[in-house]
Amino acid sequence: MADAAWPDLSFDFSGRRVLVTGGTSGIGAAIARAYLDAGADVTVTGTRRSPEDYAEDLGRVRYLQLDITDEGRVEQVAAEAGALDILVNSAGVAMPVPGDQFAPAAFDHAVRTHLTGVYRLAHACAGRLGASAAPGGGAILLVGSTSAYFGHPAVPGYSAAKAGLTQLVKTLAIAWAPRNIRVNGIAPGLTRSRMTAAAFENPKLGEPTLARTPLGRLGEPIDQAGAALFLTSSAAAFITGQTLPTDGGFTIRG
Repeated sequence: MADAAWPDLSFDFSGRRVLVTGGTSGIGAAIARAYLDAGADVTVTGTRRSPEDYAEDLGRVRYLQLDITDEGRVEQVAAEAGALDILVNSAGVAMPVPGDQFAPAAFDHAVRTHLTGVYRLAHACAGRLGASAAPGGGAILLVGSTSAYFGHPAVPGYSAAKAGLTQLVKTLAIAWAPRNIRVNGIAPGLTRSRMTAAAFENPKLGEPTLARTPLGRLGEPIDQAGAALFLTSSAAAFITGQTLPTDGGFTIRG
C-alpha cells in the first residue's frame, strides 16, 4: 500500500530502531513522522525538558532531551537510545543568531552545534549501529545544507560546519564500512520550518532562492523525508559516502 506522502511507493521500516536528533520540528520532525508511518520505533531529541513543552504532538515517539554541544549528555543519549539501526542527525539552531557572526565565540558555537556535536553522537552510536541486523546494515544520515557549496558571509560558522559535514560523510563512510555502517547525507535547499518561516511568510525574502530554483518552488519538509528514508533503506544498500542535494535544482544553476 502506497504511503500518502508518496502515492507511487511505500517504505517498510517495521522493527527498525531509529534515532532522529532535532526531531521535534521542521525537517527532523517530518523525517521522524515518515519513519513512524513506515513502522519504525522512533526516538527523537530536542532541547526542551519534556515532550509536553512542545506544541507538536510527540505522543508517538520516545523523547530524549539533548543539547548537542553538551559532550556528557551526548554520551548519555547514545546509551539511553539503546539498540539502533538508523541515526539521523538533524539537530541545529536558527542562523544567523543575534550578534556578530564573525566573532570567534559565535563561530565556535556554530561549529560545535552543527559539526562537532554531530560527530560526537555518531561516534557514540557507532557500536550499536554496527551491530544492526537490518537489511543493508546500520545507517547514518547527516542533514547538511546547500550553504556548504557557496560563500555565505551572513553565516560563516554555520556554512563552514555544513561543509565539514559533507567531508565527514565521506570519511566516516570509508572508516566505518568494515563495521557494516553506511553513511550518507542530504543537503536541503530552503525548506519550510520555524527557522525559515520569514522567507515563506515574506515572498520578497524567498524570491532570490526561488528565482534560481529550476523546479520553481521552495522545499517542504516531506521533500527531505523521502530522500532520508531512501538513503537509509535497503534500496540504497550500495550507496555510501554521498551527500544528495535536495534543493529543487538550486545548486546546479550557474
